[in-house]
Parts: sequence; C-alpha cells; structure tokens
Amino acid sequence: MNFRLFVFVTLLASIVTLSACVYRLDIPQGNRIDAGVIAQLEIGMTPRQVEFLLGEPAIADPYHPEVWHYIHYFKSGDDQLIEKQVMILRFTQDQLSSIEGSLDGS
Repeated sequence: MNFRLFVFVTLLASIVTLSACVYRLDIPQGNRIDAGVIAQLEIGMTPRQVEFLLGEPAIADPYHPEVWHYIHYFKSGDDQLIEKQVMILRFTQDQLSSIEGSLDGS
C-alpha cells in the first residue's frame, strides 16, 4: 500500500513540475509598422502612396473603401500579456483626410 502511494505522489510531483516547462510562443498578428515609416504619413497623400508606404491594410471594407484599418495584435508567450493597436485612415476624394490611433505604442 505504501509503494502505491509513493508511486502516486512521485507521478503527481512529476506532472506538476513538467507542466512549468511548457514553452509558449509569442503571437504577433496584423500590420507591424516602424514608427519612422508612420512619421512619413501625411494628410493629402493618395491611397496608392499610403499603400506603398504602409502596405495593404488589415481591413479594407468593400462597402466603405474610403476607410482603411491597420491593426497590430501581440500576445506574449511568457506572461500572456495582450497588446492591441489600431490605426484608422480615412480618405476623402482620393486623398488621406484623417488618421486615428497609432501603431507605434503611443
């Protein structure tokens, strides 16, 4: 009877110890854009110029083609911290008219 209890406790201790050894990956998704590139963004740019500078938006709604969403999502594997940044660009008459939010952490 004592042997079974010893095996059970040893097995349980091994499972608890090994569960702490799980490696979790960082999960980055969306548009990660350097702050220096975002600083080059100017009101009045054409959609083509903006796309050349920033790349394709994460969300380009076909029903609202004048609104582009750039999104960056990051989940840390170490502490499971989630960081989400959103930048919304609006165009009026094929020119950038407003910038809401930022992807540089500010």
